[in-house]
Amino acid sequence: MTVALPALIDNFVDGRYAPPLTGNRAPNRNPATNSLAGELSMSGPEDVDAAVGAAHAALTGPWARWSVEERARVLERIADGIEARFSDLARLESIDTGKPIQTAQNVDIARAVSNFRFFAGAVRHTGSDAHPMQGALNYTLRQRLGVVALITPWNLPLYLLSWKVAPALAMGNTIVCKPSEMTPLTAHALGQIAVEAGLPPGVLNVIHGNGQDVGGPLCGHPLVKAISFTGGTVTGHKVASAAARSLKKSSLELGGKNPSLVFADCDIDRTVKGVLRASFANQGQVCLCGERLLVEEEIADEFVGRLAAGAKAIRVGDPLDPATEFGSQVSLAHRAKIEQYVQIARDEGGTVVAGGERPDLMSPWNAGAFYTPTIVTGLASSARAAREEIFGPVVTVHTFRRDDEAVVMANEVEYGLSASIWTSSLRRAHQMAEEIDAGTIWVNTWLKRDLRVPFGGMKASGVGREGGRYSLEFFSEPKNVCIDLT
Repeated sequence: MTVALPALIDNFVDGRYAPPLTGNRAPNRNPATNSLAGELSMSGPEDVDAAVGAAHAALTGPWARWSVEERARVLERIADGIEARFSDLARLESIDTGKPIQTAQNVDIARAVSNFRFFAGAVRHTGSDAHPMQGALNYTLRQRLGVVALITPWNLPLYLLSWKVAPALAMGNTIVCKPSEMTPLTAHALGQIAVEAGLPPGVLNVIHGNGQDVGGPLCGHPLVKAISFTGGTVTGHKVASAAARSLKKSSLELGGKNPSLVFADCDIDRTVKGVLRASFANQGQVCLCGERLLVEEEIADEFVGRLAAGAKAIRVGDPLDPATEFGSQVSLAHRAKIEQYVQIARDEGGTVVAGGERPDLMSPWNAGAFYTPTIVTGLASSARAAREEIFGPVVTVHTFRRDDEAVVMANEVEYGLSASIWTSSLRRAHQMAEEIDAGTIWVNTWLKRDLRVPFGGMKASGVGREGGRYSLEFFSEPKNVCIDLT
């Protein structure tokens, strides 16, 4: 079955699509052309109440009696449903976000399939702890939380939604999803896929709208037991505050200003290729992208020259063309923010050695939110453009002479999500990995992911960890049982 571009993007509540109770709609635009890609439901608190009510009622329905094996099988059927619509979903993701179709296929939709399959296996192999003691036996049960809220961003829509939906379902919860209002298409499609996979009504609900009218009421709803949020740090503070008021569990994966540390002993060919990818993947719109390039002074001129040449060679254009490597930003407003930061960098004394402009494209893409891969040199590491998250294809370059100086520069921002280290010295790699304040450290690679490992950030980059057993633990409540044996 194909997935068509919907004219009306409705909410998905209690197993069926329905218009918003508010009656409000807003245009959903293709950022690559600024053309209309449907009309989005702009929901309100009454829609949140309906969705949470459906999810709460489903806790006592057939879903409550499903075994672990039955839940694992439905995750696999959802994965099958995504695979059956692979090309169509990739096209929707490309239209919605402006990313190249090859990225949507090879990264976004492929990873959504993997997420559902992985957690189907993970929940099957989850065990419980036992703690024998003198005269008694303790064992731990892991039980569902109830209704959980999942709030996801616009940069990797189905990828990150599936990263939360799969473990939440695996542990037997019911769900209310709030995808970004900027990229609703694949979340809209997931409802129908879930129905066809046999998920009971009310177990998965999707509400569209903005943060104020949907996100806030959802986070504060008394029947919601936990919130898993991925997005910006400013919004993360609001989510944390709402969760704290009612003592909800929360997992917050927030922003980043991640360093790529390049040492003189690196494999320069491999490193140029890897840093280009870390800098400009998904048009620089990944929380893990390396926005700060720290290069040992000895090789800085050569490395930056080769990096700039590589950035200029990236093919920018129509996202639906398989040959395109670099699409548009997610919106005209986001591009304007990026342009503002590049101007700030220039005002701070930076020199743009690659990019820093809108590409010259034919109609209709000349109306889209395109911006070229950009490299800025000559800034102090304390400059605004070097410290504040831009979340776009802008990399600032800074040089260092000593390892300890590189560590200080890597840690001097408020974020601590990830870092990549490029060196042939195993001793240095281990030492740097220990000293850099970040939740994930890559050595001579970037974005190589094992779904079992903990993922999350330090400092302003978030609270909590997801992935593998960490996700299953977050979406469940441990209960100790003590049996007296005397």
